[in-house]
Amino acid sequence: MKNTFASRHIGPRDQELSQMLAATGVSSMDELINKALPDDIRMPYALDLPAGIDEAAYLDKLRTMAAKNKIYRSYIGMGYYGTLMPSVIKRNILENPSWYTSYTPYQAEISQGRLEALLNFQTLIVELTGMGIANASLLDEATAAAEAMIMMFHARSREAVKAGANRFFVDEKVFPQTQDVMLTRSEPLGIEIVKGDYRTFTPNAQFFGALVQYPNADGAINDYRAFAEAMHAVGARIGVAADLMSLVLLTPPGQWGADVVVGSSQRFGIPIGYGGPHAAYFATRDEFKRSMPGRIIGVSVDAQGKRALRMALQTREQHIKRERATSNICTAQALLATMAGMYAVYHGPEGLRTIATHINQMARSLAGQLAAMGFTFVNENFFDTLTIRVCKEHQDAIRKTAEAKMINFHYGEDCIGISLDETVTDVDLKDIMAVFAAHPVREPNLTGLKVLLGVDDAFNRNDAYLQQPVFSSYHSETEMMRYIKKLERKDISLTHSMIPLGSCTMKLNAATEMFALSWPEFGNIHPFVPQEQAAGYHELFDELSHQLAIITGFDSVSFQPNSGAAGEYAGLMVIRAYLAGNGQGHRNVVLIPSSAHGTNPASAAMAGMDIVIVPCDEQGSIDIPKLKELAEANKDNLSALMITYPSTHGVFEEGVKEITDTIHRCGGQVYMDGANMNAQVGLTSPGFLGADVCHLNLHKTFAIPHGGGGPGMGPICVAKHLTPYLPAHPMVKTGGEKGITALGAAPWGSASILTISHAYITMMGGDGLTQATRMAILNANYLAAKLRRYFEVLFTNHNGMVAHELILSCTGCKNAGIVATDIAKRLMDYGFHAPTLSFPVANTLMVEPTESESLQELDRFVEAMAGIHAEIQEVASGTADVTDNVLKNAPHAEQTIVTSEWTHPYSREKAAYPLIWIRDNKFWPGSNRVDDAYGDRNLTCTCEQ
Repeated sequence: MKNTFASRHIGPRDQELSQMLAATGVSSMDELINKALPDDIRMPYALDLPAGIDEAAYLDKLRTMAAKNKIYRSYIGMGYYGTLMPSVIKRNILENPSWYTSYTPYQAEISQGRLEALLNFQTLIVELTGMGIANASLLDEATAAAEAMIMMFHARSREAVKAGANRFFVDEKVFPQTQDVMLTRSEPLGIEIVKGDYRTFTPNAQFFGALVQYPNADGAINDYRAFAEAMHAVGARIGVAADLMSLVLLTPPGQWGADVVVGSSQRFGIPIGYGGPHAAYFATRDEFKRSMPGRIIGVSVDAQGKRALRMALQTREQHIKRERATSNICTAQALLATMAGMYAVYHGPEGLRTIATHINQMARSLAGQLAAMGFTFVNENFFDTLTIRVCKEHQDAIRKTAEAKMINFHYGEDCIGISLDETVTDVDLKDIMAVFAAHPVREPNLTGLKVLLGVDDAFNRNDAYLQQPVFSSYHSETEMMRYIKKLERKDISLTHSMIPLGSCTMKLNAATEMFALSWPEFGNIHPFVPQEQAAGYHELFDELSHQLAIITGFDSVSFQPNSGAAGEYAGLMVIRAYLAGNGQGHRNVVLIPSSAHGTNPASAAMAGMDIVIVPCDEQGSIDIPKLKELAEANKDNLSALMITYPSTHGVFEEGVKEITDTIHRCGGQVYMDGANMNAQVGLTSPGFLGADVCHLNLHKTFAIPHGGGGPGMGPICVAKHLTPYLPAHPMVKTGGEKGITALGAAPWGSASILTISHAYITMMGGDGLTQATRMAILNANYLAAKLRRYFEVLFTNHNGMVAHELILSCTGCKNAGIVATDIAKRLMDYGFHAPTLSFPVANTLMVEPTESESLQELDRFVEAMAGIHAEIQEVASGTADVTDNVLKNAPHAEQTIVTSEWTHPYSREKAAYPLIWIRDNKFWPGSNRVDDAYGDRNLTCTCEQ
């Protein structure tokens, strides 16, 4: 095997292929692929991409690209600020694969570390906002604000619904990108956005809610108490987009009437990254806990009655509700939330107050000196942002001087905004002053200079916050390092073993792909700088867009959606705009197979579409005759079909081209869910199959790590006729000439992590990507062949082959009283994360090995599953107790094994070391089986005092 990046990425060695192929019943890779893929879906040509390059060459290329980004000192603000990430967090979390390769904590017992970190984050948000409950993060501030609006809409009283209350007020001083996203999200749901000045607005019964910014886009700190009372008086609710760092000093919104508070935690040590990723926060009153979007981490107990954490109220992940969903949120920003929470843990309440006070004092000092030059301000009270009245001619002169000094301000209509942050020093302040001193309104008069107030006493925060021990215990680097390591040891990740999650593609996230995340040339760029300052970024965007267009067979790409579900929504909204632009705006019916991902119908519901479910046949494929019947019946109003390929059942459906042709004949568009793209790359493509748009989970197929539940990226790729409708942005020119309004806060989504996918594709090259797909299919079929002697493989094609994943039925275990959950928990004792549990079929395990796993690791997984099968047979035969057995009691935490009292009829050795090789590298679950029901009955979502 050649010493290429692809050879390092792909697990099985060349000399092992014959053994693996023989196990699947074929003699060559070509024969395997021919049996797994229908003939008519195979592209007759190879990917038109260059050969892969080695890691050293790629890093040289990336450094050249990075050097084209110009790092100015940016005081633009508008939701993005300079930060100082503590090195102990950078080295031990951001750059640590044990943190960034873990999966969403659906299996709580092996996720106790990241669950605690996210509980810290929730506690931080609850404490600073003054609200009753917070979730474990959302995607960005703008989409969090839209989620707040939608939650308020669905929480209307019966009287409000009956009265047709569908209007939502947005103050004109809310960030422009937030306003734009709210316009996008409101229109399909029949919500009417009304913009204006909150001071002159009079609410009435037609309004169900409102949103204000605190401090606002001008930096002004306003007293919204009377406004909140007026909204409540008509039965409406009020949302607040709040700067989290300012809440260290300011009265929290929860104390003056807010019902929902949202924002970004970016200021808590996270680089700007040209727009992301950053963890949004969402906090609300306790009464909304069962309707708020996203994930909540809650405190429960385990089987031994000891404290244990888990995801609470999991049905609130509303995409599970499918077409009845009121949100399509699936991914969070868990890694970034973890880092922001750790920033608060490291600094503690006193340290945060010192940072916030420093920012405010710098702003006050700057305000005093600018006032001495004759400049006046739009905002009287401020935390960090000054908005200075400057006419256009004067503004142009200031801008020229500032950019000559490599300084960026925010330039508005007859005003200049300056937002300071924790990075600002006295030298920076002098440089800012030098810019304005070159263009004063009058001769500076610093005699008797009075520093302006900044924050009126009426807004000062007077209550104590973050009094929990975790925020006062780890302020030295030694203690912080050990705390992070303690949590890390409780979590399973790809550093321990294969994570065989079907539909989630937990492949290698190579070290070289991750390096750029720590480079300031990519981390310290504000998303609203002039584009020439980010030339390196745009060169990378252009290359990655070209690569993804070739891979998908499409024309254009938008990077704005920053999750897979956001990409689904984006694709549907582009289709919607295209149809409306061609006089077909009445088309609003979308066909969705019953096997589709839950986010598909949830996204369609968010896009305001009427959903028609298409059944599957006994083999798990789409029922084509029924699809044709439904398409024909709805042809006058058919908007789109949403289809996943290969299907969520893990097979390449043979009639896919017939399906896409049917939809087009009936006037609809075809949206292809890209979740299973790892089985397509280089062999077929959405464009070749007849689709019109697809989203790509870059955190799956294209190597961005899952980060414990995010970040993700879900760019959409579209055919030429949809290109004009790609999403635009109010602050930066991007998208098509007829582009829809923004879908996310940043123009290019979570731009900094696009470096990862660019690295993966460039180093793999066209041949490497194709080989990876072939190996993913081989690995899956190898596991299917090995495991079907123990468990039924639920769906295969007519050749008995699966695609890149397989579904194992656990129904045969029922005679022993064992269900899929028991198998999932027992796998933890064997050192493995469970496969995807009971999706898309109840009581099943969906397994996806990816191309990165070695033959040795695949065989270890097979041995583990064989061992579990033998344990099930012991229960079935009566050798093991029906209730007190290793499966029902799994997993077994270390403290359970070492206890002096052992009452089980099986040995400690059988519980903890069911196979000999486990002794060499034992992973101990952080808790025994968690009691979910207890936690939901006794909901606690913050750290204990």
